[in-house]
Amino acid sequence: MPSSRVRLVIHGGAGALPNRDFSREIAHMRGLIEAGRDRLQAGAAALDVVVETIAGLEASGLYVAGRGASANTDGIYELDASLMHGPTRRAGGVASLVGFASPIRAARAVMEHTPHVLLAGRGAAAFAARQGLEAIEDPKAWFTPAWRETAIAGTAAQMGTVGCLALDERGELAAGTSTGGIFGKLPGRVGDSPIIGAGAWADDTVAVSCTGQGEMFIRAAVGAQIAFRMRFGGQPLAAAAPAALEEVRALGGEGGLIALSADGDIAMPYISKGMKRACLGPDGEITVAVF
Repeated sequence: MPSSRVRLVIHGGAGALPNRDFSREIAHMRGLIEAGRDRLQAGAAALDVVVETIAGLEASGLYVAGRGASANTDGIYELDASLMHGPTRRAGGVASLVGFASPIRAARAVMEHTPHVLLAGRGAAAFAARQGLEAIEDPKAWFTPAWRETAIAGTAAQMGTVGCLALDERGELAAGTSTGGIFGKLPGRVGDSPIIGAGAWADDTVAVSCTGQGEMFIRAAVGAQIAFRMRFGGQPLAAAAPAALEEVRALGGEGGLIALSADGDIAMPYISKGMKRACLGPDGEITVAVF
């Protein structure tokens, strides 16, 4: 039975190139929205749908995350992700994770099987192995050429993050973000994606996932800032989301975000050339766009 309560929003990264054909990404995002919609309408939890949707984005190789990730200057693929459950504010993340296919699944394992919020580097990899998560046996064969296409575009390579937000039948919000980081990054560089309050946030007011130049999103605490603008400042989502992005702009950054309120309002603003994005709206209509 169709529901007007459930919502689903995803992004495949900001900084899209105007002359590039995004038909594969558009079709892929629409398919993920349709699959997630069906699960939510059947009663699935927001957290489960967020994880599965991001895992689908990671596995596709179409975005600078998961299989499409960019290597650091040493040629190593260090992946980051975070996840947050709105009602409880439980959260988990991994940073500089090497050797595992799905950072978002690793982030969930951190949230559910440790007392911590964030694991990094060798510790994150050792934990992922103990959890039995899917390992990458041959990085050269596993990672796709998608990041190479983006790499030649300069700053566009810095914005290939993916993310998902969901509101389920119970009114619960969840948010997740996953990335391969910027092209040409230094070993050990960590952006906003695994940082709760910067690249991802969810509480009982709003869920947020960001994409862009991560250093500026960290400095502006964009994810939490939107929530606090709404919770303490009384701003509607339509005002809070773009206002937070303006702080990123003021710091010299660019990018975008998706945000979803507990009331079902959706915002997908960006201050870059484009942002791959899709959503399931209040009337059940699916919107997919890049520019």
